[in-house]
Amino acid sequence: MAYCNKLVPITNMALRSAVRSFMPAASTTSPLTRGFQTSVAQKDIDSAARFIGAGAATVGAAGSGAGIGTVFGSFIIGYARNPSLKQQMFSFTILGFALSEAMGLFCLMIAFLILFAL
Repeated sequence: MAYCNKLVPITNMALRSAVRSFMPAASTTSPLTRGFQTSVAQKDIDSAARFIGAGAATVGAAGSGAGIGTVFGSFIIGYARNPSLKQQMFSFTILGFALSEAMGLFCLMIAFLILFAL
């Protein structure tokens, strides 16, 4: 052992600096900094596809609004042309409104299912 020390003389200071280089630093960085993190590419693609699908599903809600406007606009035009058929036209108008609104709600439901259930 004494022969080994003569070949490679190591002082206490050199030994401490070598040990410190292998030990993790004790909170020398601020706690708000984060290292570079990556995620799995497949998870990112699935998340992007989910958002695109939900956005495409909500387009039907805009179509529902246009349909409701068309139904009530047609009712007003029909009533202006023939006021005696008001009750029959109004019942058809409410039926058209309900069907158009139901389709919009179905589109919204599918969008929420895509976002939160899959």
